[in-house]
Amino acid sequence: MRRHGESGAETAAVADAARSLRAASRRISGTLHTFRPLLDPPWADGLRTELAWLSTTLAQEHACTSRLSRLLDALSRLSGTAPLPPARGESLPLYGSTAHNGSLGGESGPHPPAEAPAAAHLPTGPADSGDADGHAVRDGAPGALAAGTADTAPAALADSAGTDHGTPAAGERPASRGVRATVTTAAADRAGRTAGSPSGNGALAVGAARAAALLERQLTLARTRAHSGALQALGSSRFHAVADAVALLASELPLGPAAAGPAAETLALRAEAAERRLLAAVAELPLRRAAHPYNAEALFSGLAAAPAGEAQDAPWHDVRRLLRLHRYAQEVLHPGTDPVLCHAGILLDRHRDAAEAAAAAATAARTPRIAPATAYALGVLHADQRHEVEAARFAFQQEWRHATTAVTAP
Repeated sequence: MRRHGESGAETAAVADAARSLRAASRRISGTLHTFRPLLDPPWADGLRTELAWLSTTLAQEHACTSRLSRLLDALSRLSGTAPLPPARGESLPLYGSTAHNGSLGGESGPHPPAEAPAAAHLPTGPADSGDADGHAVRDGAPGALAAGTADTAPAALADSAGTDHGTPAAGERPASRGVRATVTTAAADRAGRTAGSPSGNGALAVGAARAAALLERQLTLARTRAHSGALQALGSSRFHAVADAVALLASELPLGPAAAGPAAETLALRAEAAERRLLAAVAELPLRRAAHPYNAEALFSGLAAAPAGEAQDAPWHDVRRLLRLHRYAQEVLHPGTDPVLCHAGILLDRHRDAAEAAAAAATAARTPRIAPATAYALGVLHADQRHEVEAARFAFQQEWRHATTAVTAP
């Protein structure tokens, strides 16, 4: 909080301070959850609730920015306008490295997105605006104005994750900045002539451009709202009350009767309880099926109602949360970062990010009166992100086999 106040107009420093604030909030909240029986329960529950509010509020802007960057990068890749990405083994080391110290030592969460593809990366075409005419999105239109406002406004948003959901935040350039589906009449005519060709690739190219513009408009609006909400939260009396309560933790921690025993034994009992909850949750995961690549399980119920299609992700999200709590508890007993547990957490963060990106693509596809080519592009994008969900599950089950050094298998 002190770093945030001292940063002034340095947007990069503000973003870094806000990210640290969110990470600290999540870590304190998780530790209070694990060791709650050793504390005064009403006090611990009240502070945890406030810390969860703060962490969630600070996470929303980054989540929108990271999600938009992910979806635009995927659209560029699916359109054939982006270079082939590196193999998965090349993009993330097996047991972590110094490149991931920010996530491993602190909070795991969404990685800072790469720069959004330039406008030339995506085919240019008319943007779906929700009406049958498919009016173009131009610089100065509401979507573009929102992006510019969010980019220049004072930034306090931060974070990974993971949920935690975790991280670029306010002060960093929005990933959507370079993407504009600006259409001229001549470009639309060229797209129409290409769409009439036997291959019909022009219609798909225009659909990808329209899908990018639609996603940018929706997620930029959500990002702007989240930015405003975070600024209001950081200036509220509620936030300052939370900060005061945290400042008193070192000197006025209200312990309960259960904390009267030896510290090592008492803390170890609570850490073991967190470990058992994690193992029980992992045992419920379909790891045997996830061990088979290309099993397409992540696509099951893809055309069902949203709750039915997303229900299969819930157990994995629970494991992600419990793994973080287990890691926090282990760090209380044994200060330091376990690379296997941290890397497993990164993989579950990747799973969460892909699942949420797929949900965003599905939401955009339900926009009324969009063109068929746009809906098709969003459907392909949704399937691509669900495949990313499946890949993250496969990688997690591979990593979990090595976690027996830190977590005793059931």
